[in-house]
Amino acid sequence: MALNINADVRGRFPELQVLTFLVKGVMVKRRSTELQKLCDEIVKQVKKKYDLESLKDLPTFKAYRNFFWRVGIDPTKNRPAAEALVRRVLRGRSIPQINSFVDAYNLASIKTEIAFAAFDAHKLKGALVMRLAKRGEFFLGIGMQKPFELDGGEVVISDAEKLLAIYPHRDADQAKITDGTKTALMLVCGVPDIGEETLLNAAQLVINYVTRFCNGEVVFDSHSENNNVVKSEVYV
Repeated sequence: MALNINADVRGRFPELQVLTFLVKGVMVKRRSTELQKLCDEIVKQVKKKYDLESLKDLPTFKAYRNFFWRVGIDPTKNRPAAEALVRRVLRGRSIPQINSFVDAYNLASIKTEIAFAAFDAHKLKGALVMRLAKRGEFFLGIGMQKPFELDGGEVVISDAEKLLAIYPHRDADQAKITDGTKTALMLVCGVPDIGEETLLNAAQLVINYVTRFCNGEVVFDSHSENNNVVKSEVYV
C-alpha cells in the first residue's frame, strides 16, 4: 500500500521522501521483557552519545526542525519525534510504554533519529494521500480528548474517509496500533535534507525491531527497486 504525495506538497517539498511497507501477522503485546532489556541498553547508549545543549544542532534533528517551521509547527514547543524521545532520556524520564509494536518502533526512532508512523491497515479505507489540509478540517490525535480544527495548509495524511496524521508530527487516534492489530502499515517519515540511504537504513532497523518483538511478515511492493521498500509516488 503506497502513499501518494499530492502535487501541491511535492511542489513545496520536492526532496521529501517517504518509505512505506506492510507488516502482516503481527502479534502486539502490552509488555515485553526482552523489549525492555533492549530499551535499557538504548537508554545507556543515548546518555553516552548525546547532550542536551547540542541536540538541536545535529543534522537529522535540524532537518526535522526546519521542516516543522516550514509547515507551521513550532519545534521548540512540539519536538520532532526522535528528538523528543532522546530529550526524555537525557532528562532522566522514562520512554513511554504503549505496546510492543509502538515501543519497538520508538526505540528504532531513537537509534536512527528518524520519525516513524504506523497505522492499523484494517482501519484504512482507500488510497492514502499526503496533501495540504483544508481549513475547517478536524483532527483527533492519539491521546487527545477532543478533535481540534486545522487552520488549513498543514501537511496531512488521509485515506478516503479521514485524516490519519499531521505529518510527521502526530498520528490520529482512529487508526492507531492496538493489541488487536494484525496488519500494520508503516511509514519511514523523511523530510528535506534527509537522504534516501538514511531512510532505507532506518527502515531496515525498524523492520528488525518490529518483527523481532511482534513477529509478522514484511510485505513489499513487487515493483520496488529500493531493497523492496516502497517509495511514495506523486499524486496529481
